Amino acid sequence: MPTLRRWKQNGDRLHIGNPEWQLAPAWSIVYVMNPFRSPDNDLPLSHALILKAALLTIGYIEEHGPIGLTPSKALKRYFVAWAAEAFDWPAYTIEDLYAVNKVLNEHDFPPLVILHEVLLSAKLARHFKGNLRLTDLARKLKSEPARLWMLLTTHLLFVIDHSPYTRSEEPLLGNRDIFLNVINIEAQVAVTEERLCSVLYGGEEEDIRRRDFKLTASLYVHVLRPLCWAGLLNEHRTGTGFSRRDFYTKTPLWAAALKLETDRHLHPATRH
Repeated sequence: MPTLRRWKQNGDRLHIGNPEWQLAPAWSIVYVMNPFRSPDNDLPLSHALILKAALLTIGYIEEHGPIGLTPSKALKRYFVAWAAEAFDWPAYTIEDLYAVNKVLNEHDFPPLVILHEVLLSAKLARHFKGNLRLTDLARKLKSEPARLWMLLTTHLLFVIDHSPYTRSEEPLLGNRDIFLNVINIEAQVAVTEERLCSVLYGGEEEDIRRRDFKLTASLYVHVLRPLCWAGLLNEHRTGTGFSRRDFYTKTPLWAAALKLETDRHLHPATRH
């Protein structure tokens, strides 16, 4: 795993030496423990897949009762089948899932695995007597989508451990403060995984694309996928197989929900 490029800690500040940014001059990053603005009922939450799935799950339990758990504490198949259709999750649609599975277990539907973990971590649900049950907090926040989204996203981005879902045993160097501030600059128009890895860890983008797939995959699982599922980034896929390229752009929710140190270095995106 490459070492993190250019970053040096000095007290509570992070500094980049001789940056090669396309959109900003030299700048420093202050650690921001809470990158979110105050909850706003007008937040543009239409891209927030994790919120949609959580609200559907809360509604399901309120209507049908607690969800049964297997002996290994996974959600039972009847709910997985319902969720796969109801969530209609991009790249994990019911057609996609049944194309490779005769029946669906929780581990066959990764967004549900993550949602289950987030609900428990955020204390929106709990395991009790072989079932997944709602907490009073979940019932309260159901009618406050901005606050619910912020709680879900905090646990999705900053609390749960995504390393079990990677194929690499090496940790991804860096922290969410670095990642959010770098993406804030680099994704002002559009950015690839290879570009972000080049900025963070060094190396040529084409070399990273051809040889360092474990690094790009780790960045995707730990950082980019959670940001997409939270509704903060859009993922745009072009091509197939070895010709596939993924580009990431910020959604309207990014600027509306996040306050970051690098905001002051942003220039309006030029569109042709």
